[in-house]
Amino acid sequence: MTEKNREMAKGTAAIGIAAVLWGFDGVVLTPRLYGLDVGYVVFMLHLIPFALMNLFLYREYRQLKNFIRQDYISLFLVSLFGGAIGTLAIVKALFLVNFQDLSVVVLLQKLQPVFAILLAAVILKERLSRHFALWASVAIIASYFLTFGFHLPDFSTEKNTIYASLLALLAAFSFGSSTVFSKRVLLNHNFITATFFRYGFTSLIMLVYVLVAGTYTQLTVTDSKHWMFFIIIGLTTGSGAIFIYYYGLRRVKAMMATISELLFPVSAIAFDYFINGNLLSPVQIISAAVMVFALIKLNS
Repeated sequence: MTEKNREMAKGTAAIGIAAVLWGFDGVVLTPRLYGLDVGYVVFMLHLIPFALMNLFLYREYRQLKNFIRQDYISLFLVSLFGGAIGTLAIVKALFLVNFQDLSVVVLLQKLQPVFAILLAAVILKERLSRHFALWASVAIIASYFLTFGFHLPDFSTEKNTIYASLLALLAAFSFGSSTVFSKRVLLNHNFITATFFRYGFTSLIMLVYVLVAGTYTQLTVTDSKHWMFFIIIGLTTGSGAIFIYYYGLRRVKAMMATISELLFPVSAIAFDYFINGNLLSPVQIISAAVMVFALIKLNS
């Protein structure tokens, strides 16, 4: 294996680990914050890790003198789409379905690779190869059957399901955009700097949001259990996963990264089984195997 292939393998593994952590978060951790305002939750999930990072990474502010205009623009866009809009959308979508029916939300978020691949080709000039398109298509198609089997999505008459679907689609676009803009940041800066300023910029954006919306008053109803989960999420599936993700993203193309992120729904469904007892059907198990095979082929 060449050095380049080793780096790609490390990058793919890191992104996969981050995706699994996000799957765990969606099933086990974030649901514990249900009842709090969504904007307030997103604000705290960025502010707390950023405050803690400042204790150890305060020297990162020196990097500002090396920033060029494009760095500020890219970091702002990463924070706006990946940190603020995307997180607001997916958390709100999950809250709307009360974490009981994740299928529609998970499926629509899987459209993220479509947006990321198109944006990577346009913005980063990453070439679309026939080999990549084939296995990416296999992975995305398998992800559909993994979620729904041979059944069509059940878009019932409930308003919450419709709103959750639209929000999940917005999250897919936002996270796909964030992957591409993050890659631009990582062209000039390491993954530590990228994570530090992503959380800093997102905290500022969400501070404006909660001040305008008046949801900062949620502080009065935040109990010890909420604070515990804020800290756990912030240090593990939040900033911890982003550190790992950016480490990996620096080593692979944005197109490949966004396909590797499909391990998020795979892991979410697995955690849903082990923790909530929801069993996968035979077609879902086969689909999961096909998806993993396609992800391996993408990196071969």
